[in-house]
Amino acid sequence: MLPRGTALAPVGWPVVEQRALGRSGLVVSRLALGTMTWGRDTDEDEAAMQLTAFVDAGGTLVDTADVYCDGESERILGHLLTDVVPRDSVLVATKAAGRTAPGPMGRGASRGHLLAALDASLQRLGLDHVDLWQVHAWDDATPLEETLAACDLAVSSGRARYIGVSNFSGWQTAQAATWQRAWPGRTPIVSTQVEYSLLQRGVEREVVPAAEALGLGVLAWSPLGRGLLTGKYRHSTPSESRGASPQWQAFIDGLRSRKADRIVEAVITAAEGLGTSPLGVALAWVRDRPGVVAPVVGARTAQQLQASLDADGVRLPAAIRTALEDVSAAPAGYPERRADR
Repeated sequence: MLPRGTALAPVGWPVVEQRALGRSGLVVSRLALGTMTWGRDTDEDEAAMQLTAFVDAGGTLVDTADVYCDGESERILGHLLTDVVPRDSVLVATKAAGRTAPGPMGRGASRGHLLAALDASLQRLGLDHVDLWQVHAWDDATPLEETLAACDLAVSSGRARYIGVSNFSGWQTAQAATWQRAWPGRTPIVSTQVEYSLLQRGVEREVVPAAEALGLGVLAWSPLGRGLLTGKYRHSTPSESRGASPQWQAFIDGLRSRKADRIVEAVITAAEGLGTSPLGVALAWVRDRPGVVAPVVGARTAQQLQASLDADGVRLPAAIRTALEDVSAAPAGYPERRADR
């Protein structure tokens, strides 16, 4: 008998591991393609090469959002699903809640903004539904039950197949998932997408345990530590890298520290010992963490994406995994770690 979450591929198709997204029937590839750069750093031709390589390797889950490049990411993906890759080869995930227009109704998780944003996403994508629709961020100004009722309507109207959340804290994740499970007929939340890497392990304190307890699969964005874990910023910032651009410099610098430098050195040492790349080590570590269904990997070029696809076969020995976890351990205190435990 096959383990749960394993899918058989027809003869001639790539055989890759597929994983159930949380406690749901949605089965996705264990590596997701992120498209945040599409439409700005990545043009449509380069995006076409990325998507083709991803699907050829057996990838299925493609993640975008209505705010990525002011909607251009969704438009490009829609074009490619018409002209380059069949729609039924791809699971489309998008998000809503970010600012897409001026004024108080131009952002947030209200019923009005979310449903209008979903309709706009579908128009840009050229689709009648998305496979996974995610609330991109918590909204203090909107009652949670209103937000989740909009998600229910998105599913009941056929515009979304499954729902998830993104960038929620532990208590927010637990509250949303519990609310949906509390009454028959509500659409269960199947996933949470959060930043997770050897440089960003804070989600292990509350978010990941909440997700595991309540049946949500974890999608890990920026699994390469915003690029730092590849080692390319080890000695300097390459002039052609995102870290050298005004738009991305602060984002990447936000993870830089003396501890981060030690973690990067440990990843490089592990890669040298295994005969692989630092990228492969960092990606394999996140991919195989408890609760993680798929890291979301973005790339400016098809060559960069291919490096992530090639790293799929990397396996970390227990000793290396333990060493990496020791050097990167996130601080924890009360109540996550009580003195009497």
